[in-house]
Amino acid sequence: MPQASSLFIRLEFRLAEQLFRSRWLLPHSRRTQRLTMRLYKRCAEAGHPDALSTYGQMLFQRSRSPQDKARGARYVLEAAQAGDVQSQYQAAQIHEHGCVQYPCREDYAVTWYARAAQAGHRLAAERLARAYQQGELGLARDSQQSAYWRRLAGPPRIAAA
Repeated sequence: MPQASSLFIRLEFRLAEQLFRSRWLLPHSRRTQRLTMRLYKRCAEAGHPDALSTYGQMLFQRSRSPQDKARGARYVLEAAQAGDVQSQYQAAQIHEHGCVQYPCREDYAVTWYARAAQAGHRLAAERLARAYQQGELGLARDSQQSAYWRRLAGPPRIAAA
């Protein structure tokens, strides 16, 4: 039965993704939005890693109540622990800026930025390069470390005209 349950959760997550990302599939009515959020919530509560990441980020960034923001942060951190790179970056942001449940912890932020950067997250590598260059996040200025993280971030992006 766990396999059937797992399969059902994966199917629900795919449906939620389709509803969330497709503008042409169904109009974005309040009813569709409620269904999408309900599906994401069910999948996140079942431990689906991508749902934890997506739903957690939505709750953390868009909710007005401190309880929902805290629940979103908890889901993001759970997804980060499971290895989701985007969630690792978000976990670093949560620890850098703090929230109700998670006060500022620069040491945790550096750890999460490093994990995300090592896994290929460009913004995390850029943030660490800047932190080492300017002595932020409780880090001493270190041009060698800054250069290392800049190399890991890759070539600078060129803004589109």
